[in-house]
Amino acid sequence: MFYEPATRDKARLPHDPFKAIVAPRPIGWISTRARDGRVNLAPYSFFNAFASRPPIVGFSSDGGYKDSASFARESGEFVANLATYALRAPMNATSAPLPRGENEFVHAGLTMAECRLVAAPRVAESPAALECKVVEVVELRTRQGEWSGNVLILGEVVGVHIDDGYIRDGRFDTVRARTLARCGYQDYAAVGELFALARPEGA
Repeated sequence: MFYEPATRDKARLPHDPFKAIVAPRPIGWISTRARDGRVNLAPYSFFNAFASRPPIVGFSSDGGYKDSASFARESGEFVANLATYALRAPMNATSAPLPRGENEFVHAGLTMAECRLVAAPRVAESPAALECKVVEVVELRTRQGEWSGNVLILGEVVGVHIDDGYIRDGRFDTVRARTLARCGYQDYAAVGELFALARPEGA
C-alpha cells in the first residue's frame, strides 16, 4: 500500500495510521503557570528530547496556542513531568477540555510541588520532572510556507527532579517507573523490559 496523506483511502484505513507508525512516543506531561498565576497541566504525545548538551526538550501543540503553549510562551518556562503507568488515570484526566485556566491538578487529584528554578509547579506524584526555560517557539509551516496551526515549544532543561526510590546502581530505573508512551489511536505502552545494545566500536 502507498498513499499520500491527503488522499488516504478511508475505506481501507478509516483511522489515520500516522501516529501508530511513529510510535511509541514519550509523553510530555507539561505543567505551566501564566503570568497572572493560572496553572495548567496537560499531556502531549508530540514530545521528545532534541539535544543533550545542553539538554533540550520540546512539545508540539497540535491545534494552535492552547493553554500549555500560551502559558509557556508568555512565562518563558514549563515543566515536563514523567507520565507513568501508575499515573495513567490522572494523566488522562488532565487531557479533559476544561475551561481555560481551570487547574488540572485539582481536577485530577494531583499535588502541586514547587520547582526550584521556574515558577510553574511540578507533579509531586511523578518520579521525575524537568524544569525548562523556553529557548525557541516555532510555528510549524507546511511545504507551501503556510502556518500549519501547530506550534513547537523548545526548552532548555535547567533543573532535574528525581525520586530517590527510582535510582538504582546510579541510573534512573525506567522499568520500575513503567514510563508511559503513546502508540496511536487510543493505545498506550508502559516500559516493562529493557535490553542493552552496545554501539559499534568508534561510533
